[in-house]
Amino acid sequence: MASYQVHEHDVLVIGAGGAGLRAAIEASAMGCSVGLVCKSLLGKAHTVMAEGGMAAAMANVDDRDSWRVHFADTMRGGQYLNNPVMAELHAKEAPARVRELEAWGAVFDRTADGRILQRNFGGHRYPRLAHVGDRTGLEMIRTLQDHGVHQGIDVFMEMTVTRLLKDGGRIAGAFGYDRELGRFRVWKARAVVLATGGIGRAYRITSNSWEYTGDGQALAYEAGAELMDMEFVQFHPTGMVWPPSVRGILVTEGVRGEGGRLLNRDGKRFMFDDIPDLYKNQVAKDPEEGWRYVTGDKGANRPPELLTRDHVARCINREVKAGRGSPHGGVFLDIAWIKDRVPGGAEHIKKKLPGMYHQFKQLANVDITSEPMEVGPTTHYCMGGVRVDGRTQMSGLVPGLFAAGEVGAGLHGANRLGGNSLSDLIVFGKIAGEHAARFAKSNGAAAVNDAEVAEEERRVLAPFERADSGEGPYKIQQDLQATMQDLVGIVRTENEMAKAMDVLTQLRRRAGAVGVAGNREYNPGWHTCVDLRNLLICSEAVARSALARPESRGAQFRDDYPSKSAECGTYNVVVRKGPDGSMQVSKAPVVPMSEEHRAIIEENK
Repeated sequence: MASYQVHEHDVLVIGAGGAGLRAAIEASAMGCSVGLVCKSLLGKAHTVMAEGGMAAAMANVDDRDSWRVHFADTMRGGQYLNNPVMAELHAKEAPARVRELEAWGAVFDRTADGRILQRNFGGHRYPRLAHVGDRTGLEMIRTLQDHGVHQGIDVFMEMTVTRLLKDGGRIAGAFGYDRELGRFRVWKARAVVLATGGIGRAYRITSNSWEYTGDGQALAYEAGAELMDMEFVQFHPTGMVWPPSVRGILVTEGVRGEGGRLLNRDGKRFMFDDIPDLYKNQVAKDPEEGWRYVTGDKGANRPPELLTRDHVARCINREVKAGRGSPHGGVFLDIAWIKDRVPGGAEHIKKKLPGMYHQFKQLANVDITSEPMEVGPTTHYCMGGVRVDGRTQMSGLVPGLFAAGEVGAGLHGANRLGGNSLSDLIVFGKIAGEHAARFAKSNGAAAVNDAEVAEEERRVLAPFERADSGEGPYKIQQDLQATMQDLVGIVRTENEMAKAMDVLTQLRRRAGAVGVAGNREYNPGWHTCVDLRNLLICSEAVARSALARPESRGAQFRDDYPSKSAECGTYNVVVRKGPDGSMQVSKAPVVPMSEEHRAIIEENK
């Protein structure tokens, strides 16, 4: 049996993006010894790819903004399936967390009088996104790392966690290995914070980095925790579509926030063809900038390109399917039109969107200051994840297990508003770190079960025993991604998802017999074998949850149930591992809003 190295901490944080770093900083500040495990190198977390900004009602650009408006926008965007406790905490705490980042050294774009500049974004009533050009996530990670390295946190880079260890019902730590040499590790901990991000690599076209294989969701599921809202997978309207090597790479919503227009091949601004009922009576015409719609009765103008992401993605999908798309299967996004309308012209665009300018220039040989970009929907974010308590971020079924960021569910409901993800990371990363530290201080050390560790060693090493007989992992992963993209994608039907379930059953069988050659050192094929289980668990959770919601709401659009259902609006879909090992689906009542919450929603209609 392989040997393993043991590490002991009060709190173990798995994932070193915005949520993981903020959780580690908070737990360390409360006097706990903290271990931080990351799948890639420190600083390479997917958070660095977040571009547009972090949503916080600071009212620096429009003094009508407040936490109450932000709360209402978040609940409306989530189609009222959100946990209102989390939505309130997020709206109230986000401004303080942004100012905290500023105090720690984050360099934000500024208004003329020196305050943090905020920009428009889809679904937000007022300019609310604090940003650093279009590189906000990178600045967040830089700031959190620079602050965190002085906190005495033990960092374990290029490590994969394959199992959460338990002592009876509570968390005892985690088992994993280093990706370079394949040597096993055991981390003993009194509390564990999952901050591993999303599941985008279950799809063929995605903006997500290679780490996003649903590790945290699968770890929690296997440990006995519940997953919630997994049917709600957000397809960002604008990813690159050409050349094929960069298909899916994100094109920030900040382009549309700065005035970018979506056009079909005929040059028509097609978003006006499908304005939701909520806005149909609020369309006005601006003689300088063309048609605009007005959100609410307070005069906050928004172009239709900044409707919620699910709606914009479906409109783009409609144009492409109708044959009105761009040459490479997308539509056009044009920011160059503002060049003659703003001081500085092309230099203004480069200043506001430096990342996008260089991205298209280097990867597609397109100058966005003079020609339109080709864009199309790309798998971007999963609103679902580990079901947690709204105030503490702890799983209700596994004491000592916490989740923050994209791996946790509840804040975003059926659809996340752009910019809410980055503020989500720092708000709930702090909360998870704080309560994990409290749990660790109030509970004694847990015992690691050696038999559990030995069992996991055998499971992880099994593909080597089938080196000569087993199928390679890459084809299985490719078939899984194609199945999810084609059958459980932007537009869904019961027949297609039932077919997907049959394919997933076959893929699980194939994955159970997967083989890999070589040894544990420098073996990416082995890493893919390990990832397959996580991807299959998350894919099944998405498909089963989508089948259990016979309606179209938020990020889920079902062609066979194109309308919302009043009954479906009363529950969240929950999955957990049953005693027989099968995935069990249930419906949990939506967390009710308080009278104050209802009053806020009413005043902001």
